[in-house]
Amino acid sequence: MFGQNLEVQLSSARTEDTTVVWKSFHDSITLIVLSSEEGTSELRLERLLQMVFGAMVLLVGLEELTNIRNVERLKKELRASYRLIDSFLGDSELIGDLTQCVDCVVPPEGSLLQEALAGFTEAVGTAFGCLVVSGRVVAATESWWRLGTPEAVLLPWLVGSLPPQAARDYPVYLPHGSPTVPHRLLTLTLLPGLELCLLCGPRPPLSQLDPQLLDRWWQPVLDLLRACVPLGPRTLPAGFPLHVDILGLLLLHLELKRCLFTVEPSGDQEPSPEQRRRLLRSFYTLVTATHFPPEPGAPEEKVEDAVQRTQVPRACYLVSGPEEPGTGWRLVALQLGPRRLLLLLSPQSPTHGLRGLATHTLHALTPLL
Repeated sequence: MFGQNLEVQLSSARTEDTTVVWKSFHDSITLIVLSSEEGTSELRLERLLQMVFGAMVLLVGLEELTNIRNVERLKKELRASYRLIDSFLGDSELIGDLTQCVDCVVPPEGSLLQEALAGFTEAVGTAFGCLVVSGRVVAATESWWRLGTPEAVLLPWLVGSLPPQAARDYPVYLPHGSPTVPHRLLTLTLLPGLELCLLCGPRPPLSQLDPQLLDRWWQPVLDLLRACVPLGPRTLPAGFPLHVDILGLLLLHLELKRCLFTVEPSGDQEPSPEQRRRLLRSFYTLVTATHFPPEPGAPEEKVEDAVQRTQVPRACYLVSGPEEPGTGWRLVALQLGPRRLLLLLSPQSPTHGLRGLATHTLHALTPLL
């Protein structure tokens, strides 16, 4: 606040063991985050604040946050967002909070699920529908994919963060598309862990989604739905060929704003899944902040950066751990067109072959995203 009075912008600060980042939204709400985690980047904390504010708008609405008439009432209303915000602060299996891309899985026979979803949403009178497993999108209608950021990330994340329930009728605001007028998020559990989500207005009523209508569209693809349930942490179809050295991967489509994220390959090897996720998240913040061009939708790059465009790297790698030959996890990033691939590899993977392995893997994954 002292800096603002002097027309000085200050957005972060560091002490010996803590990073502090803050951001004001609409000249009304200021959010502050502190992290003592070693190696925490400002980029990660800035995006965390954006997600937290997006969650507040999603469940309370922008009007309540910008025209605060009763602070105590606002505090009570914000309790509805606590579970969602807590999920950002924990060790989530998702990564959309950091990448600002929708976490997805690749289902078997995705076209058949897409047809069933399109038919069902048309039958109930809404254009916005998707299937969600463990907070990840299995299939979605074209209108759902056109949702803006951050609601495209927040809605499936919200569904994944809520306790299991057979059906829900949940009021939500869209932080980008409709921040002041609420919509209804209807969810129906088709199978344990797999939910059908609909975004709609006053109609249809939840009672209209009767078992006969559900059976008509989803009974014919029941086996495909069952095959989607275990896809949550695995993301990729069973049997998808990956090199034995790959311990985890993150594939982003920067134009579609979708991503595939898994640490399931070679699950019986070290490091643990939690550590793999931390390594890939840290590597993502490093390459995004220092190596690769700004992502679509990011603030405009400086003129001198644009002039040096031809010098921007398209690949980089990092060895994490001991410096002795043959030790340390390998991390490699490769960008081709709108796709960016990050791989976590075992210490046995030779550094001179990292780019070739990443290129081969990216070509294999390209038809999926």
